[in-house]
Formats: sequence, C-alpha cells, structure tokens
Amino acid sequence: MSHIFISAAHKSSGKTTISIGLSAAINNMGYQVQTFKKGPDYIDPMWLSRASGRNCYNLDFYTMRESEIVQTFNQHMSGADIGIIEGNKGLYDGLDLDGSNSNAALATLLDAPVILVMDSRGMTRGIAPLVLGYQNFDDNINIQGVILNQVGGSRHEEKLRAILEHYTDVTVLGAVHKNSVLNIDERHLGLIPSNEEYLADKRIQLIADNIKAQVNLEEIITLGKKSGITPGKDTSSISSGINKQATSPVRIGIFQDEAFGFYYPDDLEALQQSGAELITINSLTDQNLPEVDGLFIGGGFPETQMQPLYNNASLRNSVKVAIENGLPAYAECGGMMYLARSITWNNTRFDMVGVIQGDIIMHSRPQGRGYIKLQETEHHPWASTVNNSVVFAHEFHYSELVNLDHQYTYAYKVLRGTGIDGENDGLSYRNLLANYAHLRNTQDNQWAFRFVRFTRQVKDSIVNSRTITQ
Repeated sequence: MSHIFISAAHKSSGKTTISIGLSAAINNMGYQVQTFKKGPDYIDPMWLSRASGRNCYNLDFYTMRESEIVQTFNQHMSGADIGIIEGNKGLYDGLDLDGSNSNAALATLLDAPVILVMDSRGMTRGIAPLVLGYQNFDDNINIQGVILNQVGGSRHEEKLRAILEHYTDVTVLGAVHKNSVLNIDERHLGLIPSNEEYLADKRIQLIADNIKAQVNLEEIITLGKKSGITPGKDTSSISSGINKQATSPVRIGIFQDEAFGFYYPDDLEALQQSGAELITINSLTDQNLPEVDGLFIGGGFPETQMQPLYNNASLRNSVKVAIENGLPAYAECGGMMYLARSITWNNTRFDMVGVIQGDIIMHSRPQGRGYIKLQETEHHPWASTVNNSVVFAHEFHYSELVNLDHQYTYAYKVLRGTGIDGENDGLSYRNLLANYAHLRNTQDNQWAFRFVRFTRQVKDSIVNSRTITQ
C-alpha cells in the first residue's frame, strides 16, 4: 500500500500548501490519490478533497481507537494508487509527554515514510542540525526526504542543498521558492475554506503547477512504495455494525453553502448508513425548508455571511417554526450561532433565527479551542444505552453565547474545554440539540445512528398520532 506522511518541524511551515499541490499534481498524472488529515480539522481536508477529487478523512488518536484509525485508513485506501497523509503542527508535537498521539506516532502506526517540509526562510547551515535532530530523535521514524519551502532564490537553494548533502544523508525532494501564488488567505480558524474560495480550482491548479516544476514527483511516488501496512480482511465501514431499522429512510436536511461547510465525510456517510436521506439546503438562497424529518446545521463562518443570512428572513422563519413545532435538529458551533437571536461582529449586529433566546458575540481571541471531554446528562434528547457516557470531541470558536433569556437544560457537562459557559454544552430545547462541540461518529460515539434513530422515533410518533386522530 503506497503512502507518504507530510510533516514539518513546526506549524505554519507550509505543509498544507505542499500537500494540496502534491495531491493535485499527482492526481493530474493519472494516479488515484487518497488524502488524510491528522487530528480534528475541517478546512485543510476541504482543500485536500478538492485537490485529489476524493474525500479526505481525518485520523485522530483523541477521538478514535488505534484499530479504528487503521481500519479507516485501509478502508479508504481501497482503490487508491497512493495515499497522502498531512500531519498537524510539528512531527513530534502532540498532547502527551511520551508522544503517543503525535504525528510521529501516526506515521509509525501506518508505517508511513515521512517527508519533512522545512520552512527555510533565514536559514542556511543551521538547517543541518535541525534535520539531523529530527532524524535521530526517534529511531522508529522513517524520514525519507525533505522539501525545502519558502526558498529565497536559486543561490539560497544551492546553499541549502549543498549543506544537507554534506552533513546529512537525507534526500532533498524539492525546493519551493517564495511565491504569492502559493498563499491561501487565512482567517481566524485557519485557511479560508474552499467552499468560500470561488477561484479554488484555479488556485489549486496554480499550486499544483508550481509543485510539479519544483518537486520530484516521481521520486515521491517511488518513496511511497516503501511504506508498509496492507489492507486487512475487514475494510468495511466503521459504521457497518449499525443496526439499521427495516423502515423507510428519514429525510435529514443539511445546510451546505458558504456559511456552513464543516462536516466530516464519514459522519455524513454514517448518517446515510443509519437510514438517512440527506437533503442539501442553501441557507443563503433557499426560501423555505424542504420536506424533511430532521435538520443538521454544521459549523462554518456564519459571521461572514450575516447580511445574506439576515436577508433570507423567509428561511429563518421557516427554521424557527419547524424547530418550535418539534422538528428534530442538531446544530454545531456555527449552526448554533445561526439559531441564536443575533450575531454581533465588528460592532455590527444582525438578527438570526431566534429559536435560541440568546445572542452571539464574536471576539478577537478564541473563546474555546482544542480537544474537549464531555459527560452526557439525563437531558440529552437522543437516548443513550450508556448512563453518564463520556464523549471525546473538539471545539474551536471565537464566539460566545450570552444574554440567555430562558432556563435551558444541557446535554453535556464539560469535563475539559469551554462549551457554552465553561460548565455546560449541548443546549437542549424541544427536539433541538445545539453545542459548540464538534462530534465525530466513531466506534465509541455513534452519534449519527442515535440522531437518525431519534428522528425516526419522532417521525413515527407523529404518523401514529395522526392515525389515531383519524
């Protein structure tokens, strides 16, 4: 199974741009490229998916078991010629002192040759001890080459190549020179997501052309063949064990547009495998909700679309009426912001749906970020078979929910993280669950199945009540 791991000495070294360029350039050569992203992230995988033409999948020690990571990797590598795994932060960075959830640990688990992206700005001879240190820090790590990034010019490249050749045995696979074409604009949560970048495909092609001209793609493809790990007998879906009910599917509306785009593809697949038919809704242009049995509004950047969201009063009212009337709904972060009474950003305020009687205030600094740990309460609307079950998830928000004018119950106690108020998350109202937490459908947290089951139960109860009244 051919695959490589793209990492770096530290974050913001340009590994995402390099990974996007490699994915698109190798894809353009006629290879089927399957991309993966280490850790929780929505934006980088959106770009990688667009570059490769295949959904990018997240591999995360915090929310997944090691066996589940391997199974997910094997499953989605089926039919691919080469896998490109993009790390997060630096190669040896992670939560634990022993590095058990680091990028290096993931590369070891998947027996992946590592290509180190080196931000070479301002560096010459000093690059040698840095590379040597990364090579010698962990004998289990197989650093097969480096890609020099942000190179200052031809003379700078010649010096760096000569130094690495003299002091190390590492292969220089390419040298990418400084070029504004390679820059993807950033926002407070990272790169501008590709669903907002109207020229995304053109930008990806420009990046791919630059990478093709400055990186030895053939050698990288050859390096990928030095990887280990082969597909096991079980490459079925993580959610394949879900006990589907032999009934008609439920229709779940999904907000997908410039305001809302943060969805994990395997979560959407799990919803479908649980019996849901997914109906795409555009919050900016659709005037009313279609015929749906449930609603899922994921994260995104509703603050950047406040005006058009406000202008679409017809849909906002349709959503409010539906939830007030008991439509099962699940909202994460940006989705919760949309359901609040208003959003204020840069001293500008716009009314939103208003089903949550509180206001969203955007701040200049993160209000909650990173991994979180939650404990379910008796107020969770989707009945669990496990009492007080613990949920491992993540959050990243610059907003705060304030001025709550209603005594809400909460589905989660926050054991680690921020949530809505530092102690609670998962605001529960009628059949709505809204939280800052981003959940992942995993073996230990099959939220997609539970939401579909709950939606079906509500639908069936409505049908039964109508039958009785008739």
